[in-house]
Amino acid sequence: MPMPMPMPMPMPTGELFHSDPFEPTPAAAQARLASVQPAAYARTRNQLDGAVTRLSPYLTHGFLSVQDVLAALHRRGPLPVQHKLVFELAWREYFHHVWHHLGDDIFESLHDGVLPDSAYAHELPADIRQARTGVPVIDEAVRTLYATGYLHNHARMWLASYVVHLRKVHWRSGADWLYGHLLDGDLASNHLSWQWVAGTGSHKPYLFNAENVARYAPPAWHSTGTVVDRSYEELDRIARQTRPLAARPAGPGVEEPALLAAPPPGLFIAPDAQTVQSVLGRTLHCVHPWSLAATDIGSPANGLTLGIASTPFHARWPWSPARWRFVGTRMQAVCDLMWAGPTEALRAAWAGAAAVHGVQDRHGPGPASDVPPNPREHWLASPRCFEWPAQRCHSFSQFWTRVSRGVSHLDAWTERH
Repeated sequence: MPMPMPMPMPMPTGELFHSDPFEPTPAAAQARLASVQPAAYARTRNQLDGAVTRLSPYLTHGFLSVQDVLAALHRRGPLPVQHKLVFELAWREYFHHVWHHLGDDIFESLHDGVLPDSAYAHELPADIRQARTGVPVIDEAVRTLYATGYLHNHARMWLASYVVHLRKVHWRSGADWLYGHLLDGDLASNHLSWQWVAGTGSHKPYLFNAENVARYAPPAWHSTGTVVDRSYEELDRIARQTRPLAARPAGPGVEEPALLAAPPPGLFIAPDAQTVQSVLGRTLHCVHPWSLAATDIGSPANGLTLGIASTPFHARWPWSPARWRFVGTRMQAVCDLMWAGPTEALRAAWAGAAAVHGVQDRHGPGPASDVPPNPREHWLASPRCFEWPAQRCHSFSQFWTRVSRGVSHLDAWTERH
């Protein structure tokens, strides 16, 4: 049965909608990687139309790893470890390092921000969801998000700062909403980035103004004369007051795509007697939404490629139809059978298999660390690029100092790894 298609969304007017959508194939991931221009990235990465890599959906869903990216850059020529592109890739590993140590605590404020958590609302206002705040930079960001499933990092920061510091919405509410609509939604990177903006994961709030937007964004995004057209001193005072700025909704807005708390009908099935019988004595290669890399998975001798999804995870973290289409298209292309259910039910269903192979991931749906090991199950750890410190680093600078110590260029890093 074909997957339901997401509703068409109005095109953003800022001309940042890319005509090259993210295709869920290894070939598309490799083509995107081959097009990366480190020098242009370092020079233009803050511009919304700059030479950013757009690799994040492929990193999140396991088509590529940070190690793959750095190895590819190394093969193309010498690159200092302190290069901006290497630095930004390391941020991704740092966020996962923090998640590794804190677990679900990353979904709570790491420390006090500029205001107590109780000062913030927990519902994202309709005018933000519908892209009709009357602040062009915010409305264009939301339209772009819905139309493409992607936002430039600068736009994400502007959107988060407006939501938290001007509209007084708790960072967690904004982070959950943005995660659901992003093709590259990564819990560690997304939620810890919102904490960085909010000041609960950094030493001060991140603020922006209309001048900053005009410097880095196309004209349609410019917001002169709006609530963000203020000095940084005034914005800092607003961030520290409990009263939100009054909303002035404008325009017809757009319809927010529904977030699905379960896989779309027809994509997966729950294990049943017939399919459980079909895996008896077989070697299973498990593919889940964060391990879509293999180019020629195929079915091993006497084996099956089994797609799996954790229903409790998706009930907790809903996804847009567009993201399900991205993931589902790839899984349907490589899987012989696709099951969805709680981890315990999936493990019970494949108990009669000869062996089960897969890649473990914090998102699920492999067995949790407290599940007794099964000698027939073989779960590889998700690849790490850097050698993480044993103890949690409380800042990126501390993390980066430790992982890059003694390495000046990618060739030296490649020798060590």
